[in-house]
Amino acid sequence: MKNNAQRVFIPIILFALILSACSTAPSDETPVTASPSGTPLSSTISPTQSASSAISSYNAFIIDSFLEQTNTLTGILVNVTARTLTLRTANAGDQNLVCSYELIQSHVDELVPGSLVTAQYYGRLGGDGQESTAVVTELTVKASPEEARAIRAREILDTMTLSEKVGQLFLAHYPADGAPELTLQFQPGGYILFSRDFQDKTPFDVETMLEACQQKAAVPMLMGVDEEGGVVNRISKYPQYRAEPFPSPQTLYGSGGWDAIISDTQEKDALLKSLGLNLNLVPVCDVSTDPADFIFKRTFGADAMQTAEYVKTVVETMMKDQMGCMLKHFPGYGNNADTHTGSSVDGRPYEIFETSDFVPFESGFNARAGAVMVCHNIVVSMDSSAPASMSAKVHRILREELGFNGVVVTDDVNMQAVLDYAGDQNAAVLAILAGNDMITSPYFDEQIPAVLDAVDNGTITEVRIDESVLRILAWKLQLGIAG
Repeated sequence: MKNNAQRVFIPIILFALILSACSTAPSDETPVTASPSGTPLSSTISPTQSASSAISSYNAFIIDSFLEQTNTLTGILVNVTARTLTLRTANAGDQNLVCSYELIQSHVDELVPGSLVTAQYYGRLGGDGQESTAVVTELTVKASPEEARAIRAREILDTMTLSEKVGQLFLAHYPADGAPELTLQFQPGGYILFSRDFQDKTPFDVETMLEACQQKAAVPMLMGVDEEGGVVNRISKYPQYRAEPFPSPQTLYGSGGWDAIISDTQEKDALLKSLGLNLNLVPVCDVSTDPADFIFKRTFGADAMQTAEYVKTVVETMMKDQMGCMLKHFPGYGNNADTHTGSSVDGRPYEIFETSDFVPFESGFNARAGAVMVCHNIVVSMDSSAPASMSAKVHRILREELGFNGVVVTDDVNMQAVLDYAGDQNAAVLAILAGNDMITSPYFDEQIPAVLDAVDNGTITEVRIDESVLRILAWKLQLGIAG
């Protein structure tokens, strides 16, 4: 009698589940709640697929998996729709999982791409040529995107040698010769490219040479360039990349307003990505309204509030495109001379920075810019004894007063202002002691050993190195460079 009762009872349960799913699954007209980012959660029902077909398919997954043991999958949320989740995992790659509309809606405020999510599921994951049949029964959001990046950054850090960690602190000039071999030897965090690196090459040549370096990197690299538009163009000045050089921000806004700024940023992002680049060292946040200023032509050419709106617009566009950006030149260049050729002293009162120069940078911080570049001006009101890039006092203002917790990068230490102050051998050690996370340098093959020596003799602690590497890794994870 007991066996006969089971044979009757189990089909009844399955039939009840099917009826329940049919009654609760939304129709094609069911409104879909927006995600926190403002992007609608799209239904997985295609225009040519009926609602009843989708429901039948969903119920088939339930019936096939009903008596199977549940499994657990943890990963970073890549995408969410009305009935599916895509999780990126360390071992199983990207996995699509079927999920009920109601279950997703119950977590809709937490299901932000980049979050760390654990799913209990029936069925099998995709792989080896097979599609996933996994059906989610329970969801737990373990961490926000920022928390998830911090967790993953720590995991990566724990696998790295001291030499690899120190290498991450350098945004090195792309070597003229032997770049893949030098990448393998020194493991720099990234390369910055200049006009010489594009001049006599095709787009395919550039893409190939950068990929050759990425193949040698233990941690995927930042590949950056200054493509500001106007007087600073490293790529578009050559016709094999663009018919005309990118115009300056002032010219763009004058001809087409904010729409022109946005479309120009999008075009730059697409061009750089096509070449294997993932970082553009923009926007220029300096406030300048005087055409006689050295920095004027590179700026938005407007007051602090208008410049702040420009910075916000550019950063938000780049973030949508997952293109790295870098706010420059903190704490604000003002009307100072060219530090490429010598030292420059900024004697303006601190109140000017608070009411004007800081404003565009704060706008960029609020738009989630991942990095800021510090200039080499000696800013008397903050620290009269050292260039800003080498000043712990300037870095404390940036971190503590303005609350920036991203990556801090020096302007190029090859500039005469730094050479006058520190020389080429000591610059990297002094920059790290001041609070920088990355050093922009052509001398990385000499300076990486110098930093390693400084750790060995106790001048710099490994804990201090780790602080910077964690920020760099989190930035790379934000940009989708590291996994």
